[in-house]
Amino acid sequence: MSTGIQSNQSGKNILRHQMRAQLHDARVLLNEFWKTLALFLSILLGGGLILHLWYIFPGTENHPGFIESLYSAFAMLFFANELPFPEQPGLQFLFFLIPILGLSTLAEGLVRFSIALTDKRARGEKWQVAMASTYKNHIIVCGFGKVGYRVTQELLKFDREVIAIENNPQGRFVEKAKEMGVPVIIANALRSTNLIKANVAQADAIIPCTANELTNLDIALDARELNPDIKVVMRMFNDDLARRIEKGFGIHTAFSTSALTAPLVAAKAMRINVKHSFYVGDTLLNISELEIKPGSRLAGKSIQQLEKAHEISIVYVQDEEKEHLHPAPELVLPSGARVLLLASIDTLRKLKNLNQGG
Repeated sequence: MSTGIQSNQSGKNILRHQMRAQLHDARVLLNEFWKTLALFLSILLGGGLILHLWYIFPGTENHPGFIESLYSAFAMLFFANELPFPEQPGLQFLFFLIPILGLSTLAEGLVRFSIALTDKRARGEKWQVAMASTYKNHIIVCGFGKVGYRVTQELLKFDREVIAIENNPQGRFVEKAKEMGVPVIIANALRSTNLIKANVAQADAIIPCTANELTNLDIALDARELNPDIKVVMRMFNDDLARRIEKGFGIHTAFSTSALTAPLVAAKAMRINVKHSFYVGDTLLNISELEIKPGSRLAGKSIQQLEKAHEISIVYVQDEEKEHLHPAPELVLPSGARVLLLASIDTLRKLKNLNQGG
């Protein structure tokens, strides 16, 4: 199963993110190595200026031009002197000093830069943050335990991109997330700076699913502060508190066992209006409310047509005229009608796409 899920967040998408992350990483590395680069340029420019001002061609009174001096200083770095060996003792010492200082600085910087750029495991967290910075319209899962892992599996089935935040670097599912192509930021999601690392400002949804309800609420409120339009879905166990939070903050909640919660939370994060989920045998069914949008491909279709085409059961319809608790098969759904139906999440996702107005 993990192989199939892994393919959802791999291939072209992963390659694109990795290329963009490499560019981001290169910029970060340049910032880290600016002192080494500045020292190298100082040796080059300083050596060129000294040669221009004090070097005299043997047997003459002529000084080399600045460009010629700069080129000669650069050549000295590789032990390729362009100028004749000087007669002045100070400049003779400079002819030995420039290649030693310049080449050692350049070599040390290049070695460190190459190792840091290519060894992602050694750099660990910085590379994960670089990957996360390339994501847009993604979903952030905070707390990558059993529920977080299952929610991520459901989201990847529908080709949604996910970034995980997990406080425990030795967490059971951390390596599995990386195998699926999911960037994992090892940090405390309670800190706003770590949500920023997950690019929360451009995320579509966030799912706090730690074992602590108050921690989940704190993360949700911080995310809303950083991104007022973000969709927040949260797992809670206290029914009364969940209703109050949903009413007061517009935060959607889902409860039950982890197996039932995972697909329901994933559906809400994808903005599918699921009211309730339950299993019939091994099949997960969902009750969803749908409002037929004007100009959508569902408007003007009969109950019979929709049920036959999409393997759904429509149990309730409310239009401008009246409510239909057991709608007749020939009933045509007008624009604006509210429909309560029973279907799988995959079918609900397809119906959501068909219900786009225009």
